[in-house]
Amino acid sequence: MSIDGGRALVIATRSRHKLAELHELLTLERARLMTLDEVGCLEEAVEEAPSFRGNAVAKACFYASCGRAATLADDSGLEVDALDGAPGVRSRRYAGSQATDVQNNQRLLAELDGLPPERRAARYRCVLAFTDPDLPAADGRPLVVTRSGVFEGRIALRPRGAGGFGYDPLFEPLDEPPGGRTVGQLSAAEKNRVSHRARAARAMGRYLRSAGY
Repeated sequence: MSIDGGRALVIATRSRHKLAELHELLTLERARLMTLDEVGCLEEAVEEAPSFRGNAVAKACFYASCGRAATLADDSGLEVDALDGAPGVRSRRYAGSQATDVQNNQRLLAELDGLPPERRAARYRCVLAFTDPDLPAADGRPLVVTRSGVFEGRIALRPRGAGGFGYDPLFEPLDEPPGGRTVGQLSAAEKNRVSHRARAARAMGRYLRSAGY
């Protein structure tokens, strides 16, 4: 779908902050990025898949059908080796369905209590999924393109920094020493160079530009 200002690309979010972040990371030349509210999608997609990719694909397909426009969705979260990959797809609701970031962080620290830095390995993972309802379907299913990004690190012994969101005050990038800076202490520019979402977005941006966005 084309509109004034370029080809429409719906970002599966209601957050203007997230829209602005992806606008910067994707660096698209011909697209006009829009939120779900701008295209009148009032319903919420169900996120029941056991993987980030499954949830990202489900959201992209649901909102593309709702808005009848090309749609980009993401799913992301934190995986901790000592917890067998938890919190994983439950990252946003690790301490409960209505948990705050502080409550999620507190539960994570409690789960890892007593573990030394070498046993606190973790990673952020992001999957972006793109689909366009105007493209031909394959075997009755819509064509979906995915790109992913991973950000390796460890969980700090205590939260530090007021930047970012989610688990950022607890996440030490792998190139920091134990006790070094957390993502919550990085500038936005530093985070956008190395984060899981930035890596996925750069890869997806290359695909979208080749498709005319």
